[in-house]
Amino acid sequence: MGSSSSNAREAPAAAPPPPPPAPPGPLHAMDADEDDESVKQLNECAALYLSLQDCLAESDRNWKACQAHVQALKACEASRNKNQKT
Repeated sequence: MGSSSSNAREAPAAAPPPPPPAPPGPLHAMDADEDDESVKQLNECAALYLSLQDCLAESDRNWKACQAHVQALKACEASRNKNQKT
């Protein structure tokens, strides 16, 4: 009789697409942090090492972009080694 519902089939709702993969964490996340014993052994050079790691993470591991950090760490290590020999 006078049914208000239609006989047309409704298409099943399409499943939503899967979410995109999570972006990777910082590239040096597994390297060292302030509490890492190997970083603590760097003593006064530890902050320079960590800043180099940050630079590398931010520049997609572009060593050329981080040469100022590399040179600063190298100079710190040379000074540290010189002081240990005296």
